[in-house]
Amino acid sequence: MTTLSVNLNKIATLRNARGGERPSVVRAAQTCIEAGCHGITVHPRPDARHIRRQDVLDLAAMLTTVEFNIEGYPSPEFLDLVCQVRPTQCTLVPDPPDVLTSNAGWDLADDVAWLGAVLKRLRERGIRTALFLEPDRDQVRRAKDVGADRIELYTELYARMFHTPERERVFEPYLHAAITAREVGIGINAGHDLDLDNLPFFAQRIPGLLEVSIGHALIADALEMGLRQSVKAYLRALGHLAAKDV
Repeated sequence: MTTLSVNLNKIATLRNARGGERPSVVRAAQTCIEAGCHGITVHPRPDARHIRRQDVLDLAAMLTTVEFNIEGYPSPEFLDLVCQVRPTQCTLVPDPPDVLTSNAGWDLADDVAWLGAVLKRLRERGIRTALFLEPDRDQVRRAKDVGADRIELYTELYARMFHTPERERVFEPYLHAAITAREVGIGINAGHDLDLDNLPFFAQRIPGLLEVSIGHALIADALEMGLRQSVKAYLRALGHLAAKDV
């Protein structure tokens, strides 16, 4: 069954807007774990506009029962931090430093020998690797060739078109990409703009979907239902909980 990793970037954004330490990223992680999530995701950016280096260190010290996924662009500083804390998984994204949020997958048709060396460095430290990808079968095959353990399908287009007549057409490449991933033997994650409306359809129809990483929508829902209940609602959407457990 697909696991849920909660992205805590928005908790850090709220804290940084006011200064100080409230709300606490570590306390939010503890609440999510108590609610039953399977992992915690953070994306430390060079400008520290949400997750800070210290957040990563603090989370690494307390995440002993769930997976820790750190995502980001593989700059030297980022890789040094990841190799220091050795999370369960590192998801590499092709973000320029000033981008608001991840908005494209890797283009592995370019010369990516350097990226293969990065993946090798992470694997040698016992870190599972994933590459953020568009739903394209050729890109999936190249991700396997370059040495990634998993891909993370970039689901923004699917989420944007979910409530339109184009849903089935837009979903089809994700299905084909997932089938290709299974054929070549690479794991499948997914994330970006998944929410309580569009998550069940996606998770039930993508074969071999191992993990979804959800932050913005889950935290937005938490403003109405509370963080613990929001996590439980997403677990229910993935089939982990019955209605009575939420």
